[in-house]
Amino acid sequence: MKYVEFGRTGINISPLVLGTMMFGGRASKEDSFEMIDYALDCGINIIDTANVYASSKSETIVGEALNRNRKRNDVILATKVNGSMGEGPNDSGNSRHHIIQQCEASLNRMQVDHIDLYQFHRPSKHIAIDESLRAMDDLVRSGKVRYIGTSNFGSWQVVEALWASKELGLNRFVSDQSPYNMADRRIEREHIPMCQTYGLAQIPWSPLAGGGLTGKYSKSKIRPKGSRYADETDPKKQLRMSNTVVDIVDALIPIAKSKGCTISQLSLAWVMSRPGVTAPLTGPRTLDQLKDNLGAINITIEPEVDETLNKIVPPGEHVAEYYEASFAPNAHHW
Repeated sequence: MKYVEFGRTGINISPLVLGTMMFGGRASKEDSFEMIDYALDCGINIIDTANVYASSKSETIVGEALNRNRKRNDVILATKVNGSMGEGPNDSGNSRHHIIQQCEASLNRMQVDHIDLYQFHRPSKHIAIDESLRAMDDLVRSGKVRYIGTSNFGSWQVVEALWASKELGLNRFVSDQSPYNMADRRIEREHIPMCQTYGLAQIPWSPLAGGGLTGKYSKSKIRPKGSRYADETDPKKQLRMSNTVVDIVDALIPIAKSKGCTISQLSLAWVMSRPGVTAPLTGPRTLDQLKDNLGAINITIEPEVDETLNKIVPPGEHVAEYYEASFAPNAHHW
């Protein structure tokens, strides 16, 4: 495993991040344990979860797995705060109240004494960023959090936060999570350059477009029962899956065949190869999917292949809605 620098922190992480959104939901506890153990045995050393994943079951499972395999000290453990965790008026968002309350809850669920990377899952437009940053800074200074990061922030929101941290002498963001895949390349326009300019690690989510760039879906096939895009009544999902996305897959088939890899490995390797990307997040539901994802680490994207892929969806462009949906004004309510 060849490790990569995590922004300007001085720590090194694996070139893939194990995402756990499926754990405790579509992936059983036993299957989740198996995937965590396998990933760590293969050299993956960063796990990303969130308090809202599977109604907190994901965090619980991750904590139990690390307690069972005794590899907590080998792992960069990341989780997130923002989403609704109850029906009360203060059970969501990036207020000091919610951040500190949920940090304690996440620590308890995961049975750990600190979180390596604590991230805002979404921005909260009605809360001043200095209010949120002061709470995060207190958690870092108390030793309960090592680093802080963002997820689904706009470029201006990240820069505003960096400015506030500098002005107020607070710990600053070290990383960002944004959607990035061959179907939606818009973060190349200014978000990735922003991360490069300020030394933020970029750990993109949905590098396989939620399964859309795996070869699972085609124009002629019925969407597999139980798959993420099988529910054609969900308007948000329909923005992310279209015949145009399937056209990308059709164009990838001969390239993947020539390289002796799967379509998903090619799609994932492409994201890994992009300038400014630190390590994309994978979100496997099964051990077979995880094994396939790990195979992408050994796939090289040659200049001529990259040129061909750029013709399918030009740099900075998109054929599916990931970026806009994530950075929408009311995204923090989703």
